[in-house]
Amino acid sequence: MPENFWFAFSLTLLAGLSTGIGSTIAFFSRHTNTRFLSIALGFSAGVMVYISLAEILVGAQDGLAAELGARPGAWAAAAAFFVGILIIAIIDRLVPERENPHEIHLVEEALQRPNDPRLMRMGVMAALAIGIHNFPEGLATFFVALHEPSLGIPIAVAIALHNIPEGIAVSIPIYYATGSRRKAFLYSFLSGLAEPIGALVGFFLLMPFYSETLTMLLLAGVAGIMVFISLDELLPAAREYGEHHLSIYGLVAGMLVMAVSLILLI
Repeated sequence: MPENFWFAFSLTLLAGLSTGIGSTIAFFSRHTNTRFLSIALGFSAGVMVYISLAEILVGAQDGLAAELGARPGAWAAAAAFFVGILIIAIIDRLVPERENPHEIHLVEEALQRPNDPRLMRMGVMAALAIGIHNFPEGLATFFVALHEPSLGIPIAVAIALHNIPEGIAVSIPIYYATGSRRKAFLYSFLSGLAEPIGALVGFFLLMPFYSETLTMLLLAGVAGIMVFISLDELLPAAREYGEHHLSIYGLVAGMLVMAVSLILLI
């Protein structure tokens, strides 16, 4: 068992279960703080894009260059990066558009449709869709933290922030369809569990083939996954929740915080 296994798994578990924060918002607020969610999602995207391109992909390319040679290593890193994008894009396409967990959901939306049985279906399908999306996200968080614990923490925070509105997307319709906080929290909790499950499945499938080259390829692929999530999911959702400029301010703030953090680690 790798030295950082339990640390990496704990980070992934905490990031996944932050969907419970979204449940709490759905239970105790009658209005959605769209400005906070817009800035938080933009911030999360900024952290993930910057750390993926400035640190993870660069480190993977350096590692592959040491293993394979400069040019083959560069080609391998680029290929793995875009394979990561392709994998998460295919997963995203498998989810029907109307069930997409990154479509915005507001508390006010459900208040206008109390006891509507269609809300239950909406919540259950959102939980399934989020679980599918969270599987590769858990893998990404886990392998980054396993390889470099100091980078795992900001990635876990970024994933946790973006899981808050996902928890809202599950909890709002189920709570207002059933009146049960327990059911709403349970479905939200289960959708978040997909992240640590994804981490464990990926770990045990890949460990028999472990090598330095495979690790670097995985990290390059993880960078691609996180860039795609940021550009395809987080930023569009951030813009829909609030003003365009708020999402961009959050994006720049996330990049700035990550840049300063990486410099301090040198």
